[in-house]
Amino acid sequence: MRQAFFELRTVSRQVSRAITGLLVVALATTIAVAPAAARSKKASPSKYAAIVMDARTGKILHQENADARRYPASLTKMMTLYLTFEAMQKGRVKKTTPVVFSSQASAQPPTKLGIKAGKSIPLETAIYSLITRSANDSSVAIAELLGGSEQNFARMMTAKAQSLGMNSTVFRNPHGLPNSGQYTTARDMARLGIALREHFPQYYGYFSVKSFQYRGTRIGNHNRLLGRVKGVDGIKTGYTRASGFNLVSSVTDGNRRLVAVVMGGQSGKARDARMQQLIAANIGKTSTSGGALIARTDSSPVAAIANLFLPKKNAPTPDAKPELDVAVAETEEDTLAMEEEQVASVEPARPTDRVEEKVQVREQAYAAPKPANRPRAVIDPIATASTAPKGWAVQIASTPSKDDAKAALQSATSKAGRLLASAEPYTVTFNNDGVTYHRARFGGFGSQNAAVKTCSQLKKQRIACYAVQQ
Repeated sequence: MRQAFFELRTVSRQVSRAITGLLVVALATTIAVAPAAARSKKASPSKYAAIVMDARTGKILHQENADARRYPASLTKMMTLYLTFEAMQKGRVKKTTPVVFSSQASAQPPTKLGIKAGKSIPLETAIYSLITRSANDSSVAIAELLGGSEQNFARMMTAKAQSLGMNSTVFRNPHGLPNSGQYTTARDMARLGIALREHFPQYYGYFSVKSFQYRGTRIGNHNRLLGRVKGVDGIKTGYTRASGFNLVSSVTDGNRRLVAVVMGGQSGKARDARMQQLIAANIGKTSTSGGALIARTDSSPVAAIANLFLPKKNAPTPDAKPELDVAVAETEEDTLAMEEEQVASVEPARPTDRVEEKVQVREQAYAAPKPANRPRAVIDPIATASTAPKGWAVQIASTPSKDDAKAALQSATSKAGRLLASAEPYTVTFNNDGVTYHRARFGGFGSQNAAVKTCSQLKKQRIACYAVQQ
């Protein structure tokens, strides 16, 4: 009996040790897996990408997600300008060539020069407007001048991209306003930046202009690093909600030269700060001498027949799908950039929602309709605050018409229900280069988190918005 009890106790101890060992292993596995899962979540696809390239040798000095597909936003205009410079170099057009604005060009959403349909400006003025104001109307006007139509010019842009070795880039329009089939990579944008300088040194100086005068108004360059960071001499900024804040910079320091790209910045300020870090960390690593051109030119049949083989639909989109991201405006520059994209990305209205339909149709066109076609005023328009409340707000629209701004607030209030029940609707008037706009906002949020959370819920109801601090 004692022997049996002893054997039973021995077996029990062995089982206990085995169970304990299994628990230890399980616990260790859990501890090991948890951080890994956290790292995996943290490393999920985002908008951010960057690359730094020695502009003399082509050597890559730094890269992060450099080959991941990203939305180019207004970096697109770099290719529009490349084809413009090429046409000038070949004698097809001159600086003084009139650029006529069609109704399609004139109707583009801000930012733009605001040229009326049928009017024209010299090509050089259009070039300055692309580089400084990032004018969308000028982009379309140039596209129609050089390509006959916006669509054909986009095919020319993609063909040229392929001839330059930008094999991960497809263009659908000449300005960079939202289009899910238009994408690029940080590496391709660096190639384009180098090509612009190498192939058109006689025109590259346009990119370094800090401002230009148009009709008595000084228009400043969106590139805030010009004149602030030693050696920066261009090239282009860009922003849409889907892309984040983008920047391509060219830097010359004595015999050293580099091109750097930052895409997907969370704000203009953060993007610029990151660019400054990359420049400071890498300019000393560049070569002081170089050989042949880094940016290749290609006269092979690929460039000539590429139009026939470009994807016509269902083009793959970038890795990140950021439609539900909530943007936060930190500066007036951020606000203006977000408004540009906000106007351009209005969701199609449902025919049954008449108030929403009126607001969105006019925002999409962003041009004053003829009196005969102007929708009737909204009945019992929403009352708005006479003064802007302090703290954080959610902006849902920006329009030249105060009635439209109020209609947007009315529509959002009806659509969102309880979500905006305690929010305070109001409009804010501001002037941009002689044009008065009206921002439609809901205020009364006690914190950034509250505004962002509300905006996130509004997006689920297909109401475009972003958070902004008063």
